[in-house]
Amino acid sequence: MTTSVWLLIALPLAGAAILLLGGKATDAWGHLLGCATVVGAFLVGATQFVAMSGRDNDFRLVHETLFSWVPVAQLQVDFGLRLDQLSVCFVLLITGVGALIHIYSIGYMAHDPARRRFFAYLNLFVAAMLLLVLADNYLGLYVGWEGVGLASYLLIGFWSHKPSAATAAKKAFVVNRVGDIGLALALAAMFAHTGTLSYTGVFAQAPHLAATTVTLIGLLLLLAACGKSAQVPLQSWLGDAMEGPTPVSALIHAATMVTAGVYLVVRSAPIFNQSADARLAVAVVGAVTLLFGAVIGCAKDDIKKALAASTMSQIGYMMLAAGLGPAGYALAILHLLAHGFFKAGLFLGAGSVMHAMDDETDMRRYGGLRAAMPVTFATFGMGYLAIIGIPPLSGFFSKDPIIETAFAAGGAKGLLFGGAALLGAGITAFYMTRVMLMTFFGEKRWRAEAHPHESPSVMGWPMVVLAAGSIGAGALLTVGGKLEHWLEPIVGYHEPEHAVPAWLLTVVTLAVVGVGVAIAYRMYARQPVPISAPVNVSGLTVAARNDLYGDAFNERALMVPGRRFTEDLVDFDDVAVDGVTRELASLVRSGSQDLRRWQNGFARSYALSMLAGAALIAAAILTVRVW
Repeated sequence: MTTSVWLLIALPLAGAAILLLGGKATDAWGHLLGCATVVGAFLVGATQFVAMSGRDNDFRLVHETLFSWVPVAQLQVDFGLRLDQLSVCFVLLITGVGALIHIYSIGYMAHDPARRRFFAYLNLFVAAMLLLVLADNYLGLYVGWEGVGLASYLLIGFWSHKPSAATAAKKAFVVNRVGDIGLALALAAMFAHTGTLSYTGVFAQAPHLAATTVTLIGLLLLLAACGKSAQVPLQSWLGDAMEGPTPVSALIHAATMVTAGVYLVVRSAPIFNQSADARLAVAVVGAVTLLFGAVIGCAKDDIKKALAASTMSQIGYMMLAAGLGPAGYALAILHLLAHGFFKAGLFLGAGSVMHAMDDETDMRRYGGLRAAMPVTFATFGMGYLAIIGIPPLSGFFSKDPIIETAFAAGGAKGLLFGGAALLGAGITAFYMTRVMLMTFFGEKRWRAEAHPHESPSVMGWPMVVLAAGSIGAGALLTVGGKLEHWLEPIVGYHEPEHAVPAWLLTVVTLAVVGVGVAIAYRMYARQPVPISAPVNVSGLTVAARNDLYGDAFNERALMVPGRRFTEDLVDFDDVAVDGVTRELASLVRSGSQDLRRWQNGFARSYALSMLAGAALIAAAILTVRVW
């Protein structure tokens, strides 16, 4: 069957190459090309999805082998692409939401002198993410994985003239390298024990691997996922990544980078299904991170950093669901797709507010913007209602099933995971209501030079489309169990036994959400919001403002010992390695100087030496004979 899966990657990759190599000659139309390539990729993906939907499950897989890539002894890897029910979901998300972000960027970056380069990097980001989800083997995934890391570095540090942006880009790059080591070691372990890196080969042999081996591979994959998806303990880079232009934040948080870790875990379901310990580790990381991010979000006055903490928390829900095994894999993808709509809409809404407020990000300098920016207010509001899980918006259909499935795990595990997910829902309602109230309601706290206004239509229409997705995507994906049945041939599905009726848990969840909203309303609507953040606050608030001391932990636990270890290695090299080398050289030098005294160039000295040597030899011979 002739297919065009390769076009999905080729189009944005070609756009990036033309814009980067074409130079200033492409400045006038580079942004249009950047948008066209991603829109074209979306059309190809939509065509593939329609064709796939019309076939039976056994015939839905589309596989392309482009060329022989690594033919080395036992390591035989082809450059192949795999479009199945799981990867097509990501293709539509990446290209669909990515295209809207590209279009929005036309207006947002209109006055930036490096706009053409910005669109080139966006295209590169999309191409790398598409390779990551379309590769038919772990080595191809690894190439896309590293490509996403490179593109994020270029985009986070796009305004590198700002020291904070340059530092944030380096931080994201370095933290992600830690996770990348986990992925590299996982690939090495796979090849050592299965002899292949293809999904088909690895998954077929997973049931036959030793328990310790499959658990080790699962934990290494989890380490990689923690880096890309900003999960504890590799979450510290995400907040600083807000130094990049706002469309970058939307792309990273909604359609590309942070979703890569969830994809890796769900794609590797046959591996995690063989190890209860690895699944438990995934669930624990997700539960801890969803609370970690939610608490941080409560104390952020920077609108983008509050949304970044929200992403950390929402990805935690996805990881928790994935850690619940076959009952949760499809739910993780469901929440990922719904999150793609409302989080992209929230970030683009934040960018619209910043665009109107001269790039001000402090929500304490906002207030009362709903009248000046009605479109932004309405679209941002839809994203807000979706993320806190108000029915019938998408977040209600995607987050509530995760809470229900977590409780259905049973025993202490069910109580802990379900309790964490339920508490996270309440905290999410609090901090997102706080964002909504501080930005769009209350008294005007603008600076004198600020003149808020609605964004141009090229920025407004993408927000409207994403708002529509925030409203309807959840119901569209869940009615009749559509997504679960769609993904079942790839990740399996197991309907858990719910000890508590679903309707009762829904009522409890909405009640908890309502409490979070009420507390935020009392704190930020019933009383004035101070322009400066209060100083006399609780220790938890101080900790949340400092990202729960994630950077401090990394400094103490990793950077200081690492610096000392490096200094010790330098001292060892100087004293032991270089010292031995210097002493050996000194010994050779002194020995050669002593030998030079015997090589003076006088024939009489050489004759005398020969005579003395002959005498010594003769004396030795006579001595031997006498004895």
